[in-house]
Amino acid sequence: MYTGNKLNLPLTEDIQRTFIDFQNNEIISYVDYFPEEKRGRCHIYSYPSFMPYYGDITNNFPGGLFNYVRVVSLCDEYPFEHEFFLRIVQSFPFMEELTVINRKGQNDKQSYKSNNDSRISSVIKYSFLNELDLLNVHDDYIEEFLFDTKTYFQNNVLLRIKCESLQRVTHNFTRDITRMNCTKINELELSGEPICSDSLQEYFSYARISYPLII
Repeated sequence: MYTGNKLNLPLTEDIQRTFIDFQNNEIISYVDYFPEEKRGRCHIYSYPSFMPYYGDITNNFPGGLFNYVRVVSLCDEYPFEHEFFLRIVQSFPFMEELTVINRKGQNDKQSYKSNNDSRISSVIKYSFLNELDLLNVHDDYIEEFLFDTKTYFQNNVLLRIKCESLQRVTHNFTRDITRMNCTKINELELSGEPICSDSLQEYFSYARISYPLII
């Protein structure tokens, strides 16, 4: 449900009362408002859910366990912090495809582990992820997924990303902290001006590299 006026957005309590007669299912609802786009959105679904996908998740996501969901997309005008991605993995343990859309940089960047830092970030394990779309993100989210101090995923991942963003984050394919996760990419779909560099193929040593997204 979409609306262009924040004043017209229903309260969560109002939505819940609408479904008061649904005794056999729990109805989950929450409301998003995007001030930059001046639009709102209501999420309404029964729980437990058996849908294979869950789209347009924001920071307002209330959590829950969705064992049947395989395809997830995240989109917000507010930053996604590392802990948010941990919540996503816990809610969607069998997620196979993930799209992230967020242009706002993270506020609490935990780049490296330190024994002297009480705020050590846990490494998030994406056990079943095989497709990752980072075409429309701030560089912080590329670091979120490519830093081996933040993310662990299995081999055979397809990554969609912009050429210039990838070059920045990997320091032109020389950065050690992103190297390990890049070796787990088996298919790299790039958007932008093709990169003429042997370093790219060496860095993504197991990947088939293509440019189907040239713009």
